[in-house]
Amino acid sequence: MTGALLHARFPEVAETLPFVRLGTAPTPVRRCDLGTTAELWCKDESGYGDGGWGGNKVRKLEWLLPEARRRGARTILTVGGTGTNWGLATALYGRAQGIDTALALVDQPVDDHVRAQLRRLRNSGATLYFTHSKVRTILAAPWLYLRRIRGGTRPYFLPAGGSSPVGALGYVEAACEIAAQVGAGELPEPGHIVTAVGSGGTAAGLALGLRLAGLRTRVVGVVVNDALALDAKHIVRLATRTEHLLRARGARFTPTGLRPEDVTMTTDWLGPGYGHTTLAAREAEQRAGQTGLHLETVYTAKALAALLAMDDAGDFGAGPVLFLNTYGPRP
Repeated sequence: MTGALLHARFPEVAETLPFVRLGTAPTPVRRCDLGTTAELWCKDESGYGDGGWGGNKVRKLEWLLPEARRRGARTILTVGGTGTNWGLATALYGRAQGIDTALALVDQPVDDHVRAQLRRLRNSGATLYFTHSKVRTILAAPWLYLRRIRGGTRPYFLPAGGSSPVGALGYVEAACEIAAQVGAGELPEPGHIVTAVGSGGTAAGLALGLRLAGLRTRVVGVVVNDALALDAKHIVRLATRTEHLLRARGARFTPTGLRPEDVTMTTDWLGPGYGHTTLAAREAEQRAGQTGLHLETVYTAKALAALLAMDDAGDFGAGPVLFLNTYGPRP
């Protein structure tokens, strides 16, 4: 698949919301046997991305990088933790598109992944600013923005995780892909889809995209970041802004009427904070690994731990429930 399903659904936005394919779609769906009561499926995004990094961040960049070019920006300025997957993906894919990246980095617990990621970041060509804390990052943002103006051309500023209305289109697109796979009989229509939530763009895009695609699937977001407001109101607010963006760029459709009651968000699996592992996450990572599903304990293993506990509580009934694996490391 080379073109965007969203453009096929709304051809009127093909010019106003440009898209560049950065991975091979569709990503696979398969049954998972983890001993759950609910029928469990996985949509594995880990292989998505044909460049130096993969996973859900690449989906967002397929819309964000063309938007940066449309604006005439030569630099993306964004923020993340010191082990940021988002920042690395932006630097690598941006460089391939002729766009520089500047990153403000906030401290997170240091482990082998963070140390390796910092080495990758230093080798990526990105300009790194170690701002250490959320408060210092906010205070430094105006200076960083002015510093990245080149020849009168402003940088394209993006929030953590690329979770802007344009970035959320990545998972509107993925929801259209899920709907196509359901229509093709590759999986049954899920009652729920469970995803880790670090900045909100994936959950918001899914919530909107599933509605636009005519699926009744409910999004369950497992919050893994304590530095951002990521409750149901925030997710639906971002989904609504993305819906407004589609309309502003020319799409015509009946309003979805999304409400906070239409998504489920839980912070029960966060642990001490962003980047901190938990026993439940480590156990879920090991359990998944026995079936060939490779996770990590910052995002995806916490989401699976929540799914397993919610299944034990009977929250999903007989299912089906779809787990979204968003982690896409590269050697």
